[in-house]
Amino acid sequence: MKPIVTKNILRFVGLLFLQVLVIDHIQISSMITPFIYILAIIMLPFNTPRWLLLFSAFVLGFFLDVFSGTMGLNMSAVLIAAFVRPAVLNLVSPERDYEDDDVPNMKSLGILWFVVYVVAMIVIHHSAIFFLEVFRLNELGTTFLRIIYSSLATFVLVFLSQFLFTSRK
Repeated sequence: MKPIVTKNILRFVGLLFLQVLVIDHIQISSMITPFIYILAIIMLPFNTPRWLLLFSAFVLGFFLDVFSGTMGLNMSAVLIAAFVRPAVLNLVSPERDYEDDDVPNMKSLGILWFVVYVVAMIVIHHSAIFFLEVFRLNELGTTFLRIIYSSLATFVLVFLSQFLFTSRK
């Protein structure tokens, strides 16, 4: 098995357990809910086939819903994020070609590019999850605030993970 495949499987499982066992049990506020598991989809290599991207998102969301008891909410949101990921990458991609096993990270592609890409993916995911959760428009202001605050909290966790877990090569 290729090292990149092993690394992605370990990231996938680690983020799943981190979300379920730690982050889901931290009560910051009713307005702030970080979802670090989206990093598993964000950090997949650029050349990941679309079917594998969607399948990975489905499995990740399924297990999160099983452990969280959310009945398809996480699965729907992460599938939406995975579905739009290639379009987001096309919009924000740098002017160079990617290597086969390149992954989107701050070290190889720069801080500005990474911030734009990650913020776009996080906001898409959080918008999907919070609008699906509420499923009505009379709480639009509260939903937008939850999206903003939770996206900010998730971004901080993702940004910190880049400093902690990205190799210095």
